[in-house]
Amino acid sequence: MPVWCCRCSLAGHFRSYSGPETEGQLLNSFVQYFGDSLGRKVERMPLIEETVLPGDSLLTLPVVIIGNGPSGICLSYLLSGYRPYLSPEAIHPNPILHTKLEEARHLSIVDQDLEYLSEGLEGRSSNPVAVLFDTLLHPDADFGYDYPPVLHWKLEQHNYIPHIVLGKGPPGGAWHSMEGSMLTISFGDWMELPGLTFKEWAASKRRNIKSDRVMPEEIACYYKHYVKVMGLQKNFRDNVYITSVSRLYRGKDDEDRSQLNENISTQHLEMEDGQKSLTKRNWEVRGYQRATDGSHVPFCLFAENVALATGTFDSPGRLQVEGEDFPFVLHSMSDFGAAISKGKLRGKADPVLIVGAGLTAADAVLCAYNNNIPVIHVFRRRVTDTSLIFKQLPKKLYPEYHKVYHMMCTQSHTVDSNLHSAYTSFPEHNVLSFKPEMKCVLQSASGLKKILKFSVALVLIGSHPNLFFLKDQGHSIGHHSNQPITCKGNPIEIDPYTYECTKEANLFALGPLVGDNFVRFLKGGALGIARCLAIRQKKKHELIESGDGGGDGVP
Repeated sequence: MPVWCCRCSLAGHFRSYSGPETEGQLLNSFVQYFGDSLGRKVERMPLIEETVLPGDSLLTLPVVIIGNGPSGICLSYLLSGYRPYLSPEAIHPNPILHTKLEEARHLSIVDQDLEYLSEGLEGRSSNPVAVLFDTLLHPDADFGYDYPPVLHWKLEQHNYIPHIVLGKGPPGGAWHSMEGSMLTISFGDWMELPGLTFKEWAASKRRNIKSDRVMPEEIACYYKHYVKVMGLQKNFRDNVYITSVSRLYRGKDDEDRSQLNENISTQHLEMEDGQKSLTKRNWEVRGYQRATDGSHVPFCLFAENVALATGTFDSPGRLQVEGEDFPFVLHSMSDFGAAISKGKLRGKADPVLIVGAGLTAADAVLCAYNNNIPVIHVFRRRVTDTSLIFKQLPKKLYPEYHKVYHMMCTQSHTVDSNLHSAYTSFPEHNVLSFKPEMKCVLQSASGLKKILKFSVALVLIGSHPNLFFLKDQGHSIGHHSNQPITCKGNPIEIDPYTYECTKEANLFALGPLVGDNFVRFLKGGALGIARCLAIRQKKKHELIESGDGGGDGVP
């Protein structure tokens, strides 16, 4: 199959991208060949046979970011040269942190010691840089204060690092596919990205934001607009699907002409037969771009560094029980919303079966309740379990979720053996199987089984990232090796200050993949990665200027 390959089409234009001017030319040429939009005819893309792999003068991008949600957008913002400085008039409410910030007021936060700045800080993330960046952008937010950020931003073109952001849809990622009738769990201000407040955007669009919490549709539009207004469009490619991200290798005998890259996190390994020592080189990223006519245009590009910003909405959690693949068993709010809007549940006598005790399950309960659809709500935990998310939400700010929690507690089948007309909860129950006649077998904590009839089942027990494009689906890079990556139980193991995978050099991860579910905290990952790459880029330029390195970006 013919595949577009950046190493062939661009290598004739540039052999080095070491200087700032050349870096800009590199990206411009890359943009031209990748296509400014999907409206461009694919025949204009240079094609090669997939088996043709030229060995010399191959061109490599410094950074490829996979995922164009808020994580990928924020990282692109920092890699584009935007730098945060302590505002002249700012006084951080944490006196110790403020003293540290004053010590290097002339330096951007990207150029400072993040470990030193984040020492002693506490917050709702296990990643120290995430807590640091959050307290700089939203000082003392967890204590109910609405202090302004202590940072101001400058665009410094010389700090630009060439990169490209690849996403399946428009900038904003999964926010474009979320159920639009529900409010976000976080305040709108906490969903915003650096340099453009959500309120400023809403005012510019003449949108009347009546609540601190907003609808996902508003957030998705904000992210899409953010990429445009910040001038990041040239770095983004939509409708792109990644099929493979793998390492390239080269023999040690071939290293002399590319010692520059060896200075930056290169790994050596011996082949099993001991015949030749190989060196892990750059990344090969393969995939396809979906054109406007529905056709797929394959591509292959190369990167010194890959940043994973895919989030966790790719694969809905499954019960792994018999009958779960029946068409009447759904796994997403969007499918449930579509069924309601199409009138498929109108006039049904049997209730909807909702499985799960998180906020998405609560959203489904509210959606059904508001559409006069009776609900059977099944979940494994006790209603008194302190780990239930409802226990962590203030009643005044989240009245609708506490309404659901109240029903979970008071309208249980244990209180009344009969099903309630509108809602009945089944705490401490597991689903054993789904039957073809739209029946479900439940089992209580005591082992008692019960069979219930329903009109449609909705399983909402979380979601997991789908890293199928990595070797072993990324199982080797988690905290627990050989287990699937999950946001809570097994996030990707990273260096806490650079966000580089501890088990794979030059591979970075941020956002939910490293345990930061909230937009407030994923921005810290962008800061850590930007600082790490800026340091390496500086070392690279110093080597080039001293004449000790070449730097063709050769894998």
